[in-house]
Amino acid sequence: MLSEKEYQERLDRIQALRQQLAQRLSGSLVSNPALAEELNGQIDALVDAATNADATKATPPDGGLAALIGLGPQAAQQFGDATTSHGVVPYDEQVNSERIVAVGDLYYLYQHEQIGVFKVVQKLKELFEAGAVRLSAGPGAYRLYQFDRRDVLRYTRRDRLDAYRRVLGYGRGLGSAQSRPNTDFHMLFAQFVNQVTLFWRDKRISDVIRERALDPSFGSIAVVRRSGLDLRNNLKFTSFGHLNVMRVELMQVLEESFRILGAPDVIDLFGADNAWDVVDEVLIRYFDERLQSSPRQRMAVTGREVLRWLAGPHILETARGEFEALLMQIAEPAEEWLTSAQAMSLARRTGTDRVLPWEQLGRAGIAAAVAERSPVTMPRTRSPRAMPPPVYPRRNGRGTYRGGRSGRRVTAYPRP
Repeated sequence: MLSEKEYQERLDRIQALRQQLAQRLSGSLVSNPALAEELNGQIDALVDAATNADATKATPPDGGLAALIGLGPQAAQQFGDATTSHGVVPYDEQVNSERIVAVGDLYYLYQHEQIGVFKVVQKLKELFEAGAVRLSAGPGAYRLYQFDRRDVLRYTRRDRLDAYRRVLGYGRGLGSAQSRPNTDFHMLFAQFVNQVTLFWRDKRISDVIRERALDPSFGSIAVVRRSGLDLRNNLKFTSFGHLNVMRVELMQVLEESFRILGAPDVIDLFGADNAWDVVDEVLIRYFDERLQSSPRQRMAVTGREVLRWLAGPHILETARGEFEALLMQIAEPAEEWLTSAQAMSLARRTGTDRVLPWEQLGRAGIAAAVAERSPVTMPRTRSPRAMPPPVYPRRNGRGTYRGGRSGRRVTAYPRP
């Protein structure tokens, strides 16, 4: 650990170095803004190296308190002799990528659930058992039999819907085990996608109408980072539990479903060209539904790509050049997701709502307020009065957030 005097002197030397470089290279920095970013990046790297070296030094057993208050032989003679700290690990550095990847897979599964893939396979199984379709001993018929035999070992449809509600906030009612639904997910996800698309839209406008089109000063990466961190923090508290194993099992079920739908005898039965044509044909013929396969499937693919990108450390990149290069990976997926969501009336483009105020967001998962927790996880109380049921924000239209805040204010439980 450094003394307070050494700590202050180091900060002063760093600022003096930055000022001296800016004075000597002022002409070059005006014509080449990327040079300033490179110089600042190198100085920041030196500072980080020095900070990491300080962390390896021995720390007094009392953390330097005795020296600060003047006790013992190591007592500080002056205030500058007292030891100080650089701070703690930044909050947003801590993330488990596996859980956010699991959320991405669950989102992918939810969109296929909304398309009706699982419903189509279930209907095909019912028709097969009733002898109402011309399937007997082909590969599709045999896979339908195996699918039916394994059904008792899998998560049920109710389990799937409860998981979607708990983690993604889609649907109605409570989540798994009567947990609080994550009603803010869609709002935060749409906000992040909007900011990514708006960032690249600003960059394209800059390339067309501004002088020095390669000047990287246009477009705010701070707004994109803030919206991404808000979404990631939301998922960090709602992705615990059985989500990881559940999404692995459901991905296997989805793959098995498409092997059934893509079997030659099933394709010939409906006069289709591929498995997706079978899905559309069954939905039209037996459910009389308006097809939404194309936009939903693109939302599934692109939404999962965006969430997988968020699982990595890219959102914490501070250098503009590196951040833009990493963000380019989801530029087109974000644009395509937003376009498909607009077509489904599930999201809207915005150019004004840059940041979501934190007090407008709810708490979910293990961070839920006491008044919003599941009765399963509530501690016992000696109060003779019964606990009121938790009240959650309500969203309009199939449980999908469409803007605004509705629902009653959640009040705390009565004191025991």
